[in-house]
Amino acid sequence: MEGGHPPASKTEFTECWRTTWKTPYIMRLALSAGIGGLLFGYDTGVISGALLYIREDFPEVDKKTWLQETIVSMAIAGAIFGAAIGGWMNDAFGRKKSILAADFVFFIGAIVMAVAPAPWVIIIGRILVGLGVGMASMTSPLYISEASPARIRGALVSTNGFLITGGQFLSYLINLAFTRAPGTWRWMLGVAGVPALVQFVLMLSLPESPRWLYRQNKADEARAILEKIYPAEEVEAEMKALHESVQAEKAEEGDAGDGMITKVKGALSNPVVRRGLYAGITVQVAQQFVGINTVMYYSPTIVQFAGFASNQTALALSLITSGLNVVGTVISMCFVDRYGRRRLMIVSMIGIITCLVVLSGVFFQAASHAPHISNLESTHFGKNSTCSAYGSAPNPGSWNCMTCLKADCGFCANKVNYAPGACLALNDDIRSSCRQEHRVWYSKGCPSKVGFFAVILLGLYIIIYAPGMGTVPWIVNSEIYPLRYRGTCGGMAAVANWSANLIVSETFLTLTHALGSAGTFLLFAGISVFGLVAIYLLVPETKGMQFEEVEKLLQKGFRPKPFASKEKQSKNVESS
Repeated sequence: MEGGHPPASKTEFTECWRTTWKTPYIMRLALSAGIGGLLFGYDTGVISGALLYIREDFPEVDKKTWLQETIVSMAIAGAIFGAAIGGWMNDAFGRKKSILAADFVFFIGAIVMAVAPAPWVIIIGRILVGLGVGMASMTSPLYISEASPARIRGALVSTNGFLITGGQFLSYLINLAFTRAPGTWRWMLGVAGVPALVQFVLMLSLPESPRWLYRQNKADEARAILEKIYPAEEVEAEMKALHESVQAEKAEEGDAGDGMITKVKGALSNPVVRRGLYAGITVQVAQQFVGINTVMYYSPTIVQFAGFASNQTALALSLITSGLNVVGTVISMCFVDRYGRRRLMIVSMIGIITCLVVLSGVFFQAASHAPHISNLESTHFGKNSTCSAYGSAPNPGSWNCMTCLKADCGFCANKVNYAPGACLALNDDIRSSCRQEHRVWYSKGCPSKVGFFAVILLGLYIIIYAPGMGTVPWIVNSEIYPLRYRGTCGGMAAVANWSANLIVSETFLTLTHALGSAGTFLLFAGISVFGLVAIYLLVPETKGMQFEEVEKLLQKGFRPKPFASKEKQSKNVESS
């Protein structure tokens, strides 16, 4: 879900500050293009809070789990196609026009969602913003990279990653700000169009990527842009470097063959590239199947599963988890080049598995000790208000809050904390009757004494995920492929990532309905164990290695220490 570029060193950030202080135009380029990352992050986070209020406005959404999942996941489906379209547009029309197109599509999608009269219209808007996100998520960092001085490129590209996590944090703030405004979710989703409009206006006054222009035989235009970025005495050297780089790039592309299908076939038939793909796709799929986007897309709902019924409380607690994601990204930048990619991922996976198992235990305890159902309380609101399944149950005395919710009914809590409450039919009028008596209405989770521990574990999960599995898979994919196949293989791995993301987000609520919250998180823990084993067996360490060294490592075939021959063990100390 985060940007795919290696972080910069501390020295590079110092140089970045000095250079941009002298030439503010460079930072203007980076920040203007980096708004694409903000759109990516905002769209990821905003739907989690908006969904709470969409459920209240459209009863069919509240009752149909698959409809909630579709509203969330259609943006991901759109992003898969957007990334593919963006790749073609980048080559055909340039980086600038691709960003402008992404902004336009995203803006239209935000407006469609804001005025949607029905759930199917929201879904159309989600597909449109997904297309925009898919295009922007790959084009913005590419534009920054190609329009930045080489010595500070990593630092400037990192602004895109910061803006992704910053956009997620902003989305929760916006969600919280509009909880009491008329229209709630319409404002939450509609506000997304503002940064897209801002970026569109800013990009109109910015140039095209000099590298793309040079590839289009527009050397004079490329030179004019480089003169704004570099000191006069460095421009000629940069033009020469650009010429050599583009010529080498074209030669590499010629060796790999023309056309995407030809390149894919060439990649799959090459054992070195195949081994790189095993590693690259493994980490991308594992990143999603640890369940991260269940937290990012559904965190307020998960908080409600933990027993916090208030939408405002759920959003406020979710804001904390989003803030921790930003902190985790900073931690990654500090340690990924010190401790290595492989080690960070393995430690991160072990921590994730531990959090998921304990989180499953907390939800199991919450379900086991849910308040019981009182027949007196249930008939207090009138017999027609009582849940029909409860009224016809052979043994209603065994029912508790979780049994009630599984029967698609609502639980109206007793005024005395954790005392037996009422199991009522799930509709707006009865919910209002419950709240009018200053009681709390539960439809997703039950009152729980251990619910706060679930929120703490969610925060711990995020802070463990972000520095390792959050950022490192993208770094590995930028380092592990030979140059001539880097674009093709990186695209294949990215599609695997988005596809896994789609599967997880489209099935999460269905799984919680079928397995319960405890069973769902335990399932993710089990899948994560397989991911940990796959990473251990297939992913080498690439820290500090030149691209040629990585290629030689893959030619020999990577094996972790316990599986390596004695001759290879000494050579693989750093790799394992």
